[in-house]
Amino acid sequence: MYCKNCGAQLPNGAYVCPQCGVPAGQGDRYCANCGQQTDPMAVVCVHCGASTKQPYPPQYQPASPYAQQKSKIAAGLLGIFLGALGVHNFYLGYTNKAIIQILLGTVGILLCGLGPVVSGIWGLVEGIMILAGSITCDADGVPLSN
Repeated sequence: MYCKNCGAQLPNGAYVCPQCGVPAGQGDRYCANCGQQTDPMAVVCVHCGASTKQPYPPQYQPASPYAQQKSKIAAGLLGIFLGALGVHNFYLGYTNKAIIQILLGTVGILLCGLGPVVSGIWGLVEGIMILAGSITCDADGVPLSN
């Protein structure tokens, strides 16, 4: 397959064209089937007859950006039951927040015992927010799966 923006040949499963940096499948100046220059208004390539408006065939589809979706239910339950230790934030990729939470939950005992209570309430609230749909994405911006 070829880049629809610059006409360069794309490796199988490429998400971005290595030649021009445009996401695979975007552009309208070149045919994805033969790589020849086409009219942006054309419906079919005049060189090979392939549709210029069709997406790439399945074997050439770029890798889905949502391939690593995390479970909303798992994240919510981790927040409710292990939220004081920040486990749900580690799961979702919010490492800095999780480290603060685990330090507050463990070292916070020195603060008159309030640290673990605050960290536990924080985790419980975030767990409920995840299950209720207020928190919908992980740290990479990937939507949580149901």
